[in-house]
Amino acid sequence: MPITFDATDLAILRALQHDGRLQNLQLAETVGLSPSPCLRRVRRLEDDGVIERYVALLDPARIGFGMTMFARISLVAQDAETVEHFAEAMRRLPQVMECYIMAGECDALLRVVAADIDAYRRFQSTHLTRANGVQTVKTDIPMQKVKLSTELPL
Repeated sequence: MPITFDATDLAILRALQHDGRLQNLQLAETVGLSPSPCLRRVRRLEDDGVIERYVALLDPARIGFGMTMFARISLVAQDAETVEHFAEAMRRLPQVMECYIMAGECDALLRVVAADIDAYRRFQSTHLTRANGVQTVKTDIPMQKVKLSTELPL
């Protein structure tokens, strides 16, 4: 169930989404609080699970993952055991950046990173197989990244 936030909570969340490295003093100034109440609010947001974690966002191309592919997966069956087996296999693969079980034309949608098309082909032939519950894979290769955001619209 969604939590209700006041304007200050939303300002804190916006600021931290934009820059998770903000020190408490800077954050307090940004949102118009003194440091102690600001820190209490941040801790409450963390304790409530609203702020899950803090991360560094990396440029995939600069570290050897220049390609992103979207794989539309059809599973061999849609029963709970097959879906969970597939989901667990995808959780273990570091190349799978996102995995969604879908309602609609495909059973799952993956966002996968790879160095190049050959690396993706090897990944697909090794991991997107019947052993992991996969019946078919249809891969889409984006031509241009128009927008990629990690910030929720608060």
